[in-house]
Amino acid sequence: MPGLATRDTEARELMDDPACDLRLLRSTYAQFRLVNRAVSGWRRVYVRRLRPLLSADRPTSLLDIGFGGGDVPRALAGWARRDGLLLDVTAIDPDERACAFAAATPSPDVLFLQATSSDLVAAGERFDLVVSNHLLHHLDGPGLAGLLADSAALARRLVVHNDIERSPLAYAAWSAATFPLRGRSFVHVDGRLSIRRSYRRSELAAHVPDGWSVERQRPYRLLLVQERA
Repeated sequence: MPGLATRDTEARELMDDPACDLRLLRSTYAQFRLVNRAVSGWRRVYVRRLRPLLSADRPTSLLDIGFGGGDVPRALAGWARRDGLLLDVTAIDPDERACAFAAATPSPDVLFLQATSSDLVAAGERFDLVVSNHLLHHLDGPGLAGLLADSAALARRLVVHNDIERSPLAYAAWSAATFPLRGRSFVHVDGRLSIRRSYRRSELAAHVPDGWSVERQRPYRLLLVQERA
């Protein structure tokens, strides 16, 4: 296994295999809610970045790209509703398995669609806010450039891509914390692969064009941000 000094761009997560065990995949999607609540820091992003842009009188539109288990867009919509703010959330994912999982638990607060960001650009769609969770580390150079171009075309006000920052401590902590879940989902194995594939701040900054900023957020998070207004 390669070390953590450089990105392991050859690693492929088990859940990305079209032939993977669907029972374990559904279990993985279900566990994402607890995983993201524990480590992804979306509550902090919502409070500091998103909530100040929301209104109780005028709806704000938000697009989540690559929703996976669907817990992040549901959480954002729920926080806004409890704060008395109007937020229209659309979440997209090209994987039909993710879409089937989301459809099994319909949400009145989130519109789930099987689509890519480029599909929405081609359709001329626009959103006030664009976000993603754990998407950047899946992308190679052209894929990252395409995502950023699509995000800039889709967003009127703000883009926030939230992902892992590669670290030996993060790898060790994840390995220990999720060890009891091995064999019950892909969370243990794929989480370690995700860390190996993820960027460090300097690496991500070297790959993004002008107008984007790369910020750290604890624990071991990177926020790739573009403010449009």
